[in-house]
This record gives sequence, structure tokens and C-alpha cells, in this order.
Amino acid sequence: MDWRGKRTSDRIEDRRGAGGGRAMRRTGGLGLLVVLLVGIFFGVDLSPFLGGGTVGPIPSRQAPTGPNEINDEMEEFVGVVLAQTEEVWGGIFEASGYDYTRPRLVLYQGGTTSGCGFAQSAMGPFYCPNDQTVFLDTDFFRVMQQQMGAGGDFAYAYVIAHEVGHHVQNELGLLGEVNARRARVSERESNALSVRVELQADCYAGLWAHEAAAGLNLTDEDIKEALNTAERIGDDTLQRASRGRVVPDSFTHGSGDQRQEWFYRGFKTGDPAACDTFAATDL
Repeated sequence: MDWRGKRTSDRIEDRRGAGGGRAMRRTGGLGLLVVLLVGIFFGVDLSPFLGGGTVGPIPSRQAPTGPNEINDEMEEFVGVVLAQTEEVWGGIFEASGYDYTRPRLVLYQGGTTSGCGFAQSAMGPFYCPNDQTVFLDTDFFRVMQQQMGAGGDFAYAYVIAHEVGHHVQNELGLLGEVNARRARVSERESNALSVRVELQADCYAGLWAHEAAAGLNLTDEDIKEALNTAERIGDDTLQRASRGRVVPDSFTHGSGDQRQEWFYRGFKTGDPAACDTFAATDL
């Protein structure tokens, strides 16, 4: 993946260094992050594993307004990937006669505020439709590499592109519709709808990779990094690691095989219509 020296997005807000990392360090750093991350995935109360530590409210400040300033290589990398998603999705929307509203991306450490409530590292990267913003604590990339065996530049790019995929769903009105449906059905049915949302975001990430491949000089090894990541963050893989067993009815993101399949479907076809997980009878 050749990303250096390319255009960076001006839609990044850097809140790192705003006081957000202290509570996480007091409670165990990366090891705690993995424990809490698994808890977020499966709705499991993992507080007994925290050894009495707590992750309480962490003060945060808004970054100064104005043009984004690239302060380090990590911010440059994220800025390039975000810019590439802007070009791809802006072009796709324009070809369909629609305007694409670019999302913001907030970099933070430990915790920060969001339009969806307080955000903290244990939540992993996420998209908030209320403020059309992707939130990313870049420590998650270290967790991916050191704890999940899913490192590499394109592995990280896949994570960002997946969250931008949720923004695309929001732009299309899909997220609001699905959330309304989830509020009216059983937990099992709600989980099944969540899986379709997540797999579609994986497919959109693959579609982005298809369109950005030439500009980023993507190789087969890059795509393998993304597929490996999709497998490592599958619900079955994470459940097996945390529980020792797999409970498919509790899946909210899809199995590793499903996540690989839908990412690769988007990458192979480059067709948004191929990403309609809601019409698929077999995921």
C-alpha cells in the first residue's frame, strides 16, 4: 500500500493529548482495552476482570477550528485513507445524481465526547450518525497487531473504510431505518439486523478498495491483510477467545468467514448493488 505523499483530508479533528489517556493507563493499558473491547462486542459484563479499576469520565477538549494540521505519521496515514474514501464515495454518489456529505474523523486517546455519548477506547472505532463522525483511538491499531495478529497498513485502512461504510449507510437513510426496526423486534432479530448492517459496511470497504487500488498501488498482500483482519474480528473468533464457545444468535457483526466473504465481494465486483446484504437470503 503506497500512501505516503498523497492528499490528506481536511476533515480530521485531532483530540489526542487532551487528557484522554490517563484513566486507561491506570487500569491496565492494552490488556484492559482487549477485555473491554470483547465486552462491547458481546454485551458481557467483564468488570470482574478489571481488578477494581474503573474507567470513569475523562475530560476532553475540542480541537481548535480551522484547517487540519498534520502532526505525525499516524495522522497523515489516517488523513490519506479518509481522503481516498472521499474521492471514491464522492464519485459514486455523483454518478448516481446525489451529493456526498463527507464525514469527520476524530482522533483521540482514552476518551472523548461524541454526539452519541461519551466515547472511550474500549468501544473500538465507531461511527456516530448524530454528528456524522468516525471516532478512532489509534491505540486500537496496536491492539490489532499485538493482541489480534491483524497488523499492517491496509488492515488499518480496512477498519477506517468499514466505519466510513457506516457513514454511507447513514447518507442513504439506511441506518435510521434499521435502528427503528431493531427497536420493534426481539433481541435475536435485532442482532440479525445488526449483522446485515456490519456485513454491508464490510462490503462497502471492499468496494472502496476496488476503486482505490490503482491510486494506492494495492497488492495481493494488502488484500490478504484485510481478509485476515476480517477473520480475526469475526464474532465467532472473538467469542471463542473470550468464552471458549460460539453463540451464533448473539452475533452482531458476523462470523469471520462472512466478513471475509462480504469484503471480498465488494472488492471483486466494485458494485454497490452487490453489497445489498438485506436482500441476501444466505449471508
